[in-house]
Amino acid sequence: MITKFDRLVVASHNIGKVREIRELLAPFGIITQSAAELGLPDVEETGLTFSANAELKSIAAAKAAGIPALSDDSGLAVDALNGAPGIYSARWTENDKGARDWALGMTRVQEAMDKAGSCATSARFICALSLAFPTGKARTYVGKVEGDIVFPARGSKGFGYDPIFQPRGHDVTFGEMNPADKHAMSHRADAFAQLIKAEFESK
Repeated sequence: MITKFDRLVVASHNIGKVREIRELLAPFGIITQSAAELGLPDVEETGLTFSANAELKSIAAAKAAGIPALSDDSGLAVDALNGAPGIYSARWTENDKGARDWALGMTRVQEAMDKAGSCATSARFICALSLAFPTGKARTYVGKVEGDIVFPARGSKGFGYDPIFQPRGHDVTFGEMNPADKHAMSHRADAFAQLIKAEFESK
């Protein structure tokens, strides 16, 4: 049962993801340390799905740290691009020096959509949240939030592709939305709600 421990590793070097997961875990009194804070290396994401990549990261972190680890693998899936950038969402942001540039990533999405010639703007954020233990066992939960791609990018409150994603039923992007409102409805919140129900409420 997750409440039998009070500390876990957030198996990510992404500051934005670590911050969001910490905020989601805060009400449960669980102390979190990021992979970067523990000096754990990045894990090569060789999986073909969000779930596979999340499990690679969480299992590696749990084994290395000797405590439970929580890993997120998430990305943007655009219908006009047949689900791209998908699991390669972060790679689409890499510049010629290998550094991540989210503005570049958003430009590439726009260019790809223009090239596709489709008027469809529907898209979704997908998140696989994997809870792993030092034994190598892991349980993974997948969340989604539906929306549309909008240009130009708007807002600076979120991170990643948030400024070009407008969740369904809203007139602001995740980049413009109050962080608390975003956390209540995001793909990560959806996956997290499933994890809480299974790991907390069912025990």
